[in-house]
Amino acid sequence: MIRLSVNVNKIALLRNSRPLGIPDVVRAAGLAIDAGAHGITVHPRPDARHIRSEDVYALHELARARGVEFNIEGNPFQPMLELVRAVRPDQCTLVPDDPGASTSDHGWDLGHDGARLRPVIAELKALGVRVSLFMDAEDKAMTGARATGADRVELYTEPFARAFGTAAQAAVLARYVDAAKAAQRAGLGVNAGHDLNRDNLALFLRTVPGILEVSIGHALVADALEFGMKQTVTLYLGALSGRRTA
Repeated sequence: MIRLSVNVNKIALLRNSRPLGIPDVVRAAGLAIDAGAHGITVHPRPDARHIRSEDVYALHELARARGVEFNIEGNPFQPMLELVRAVRPDQCTLVPDDPGASTSDHGWDLGHDGARLRPVIAELKALGVRVSLFMDAEDKAMTGARATGADRVELYTEPFARAFGTAAQAAVLARYVDAAKAAQRAGLGVNAGHDLNRDNLALFLRTVPGILEVSIGHALVADALEFGMKQTVTLYLGALSGRRTA
């Protein structure tokens, strides 16, 4: 079964726009879990523009109580790593985002960063945390990802989302197929995330083999404004299983 992890960053971003605590990030995460989501993802940033440290602790407690996976994303060379050490999530997805970036927009360059990632990954694994590296869909990079000690890669899927429905779609998808197969040959599990939505998700999962987990936030939260959180998660779970969604 391909697992769905719901990223609740955008809910926190809306809450932070007013000092009212509305919407409640933990409540929203609970609704997603009620609807069948397999996990919750957060991506804290140094400026706390959305997820705050107290959210990380509260969501970790919720995930543990409800028996779902908790995934923390972020750059390990920023303060995010202190939160990972404190709560020991099920998974930590290491992302090379710059502090001022509006969103993650590229995978790791392991020729540049591989050596400094290795001790971080070793520490996290010693804490019992599964480690995933955010990577571009480059098949030749996957042996390097395995050499860092990572357990998984998360394929950065914005290029696929941009190509979806265009003449470039087939060629771009082929790169993801090659990257996923290369990762699996290297002994890595494969996750995926970024700009996946109800329209493009089923095609991606039908075409790219062996995806274990998708992390979806922006599109899912946007859909929840129309359908509500529970119905939206149900629609995404349908897309994961190949069912037609409304």
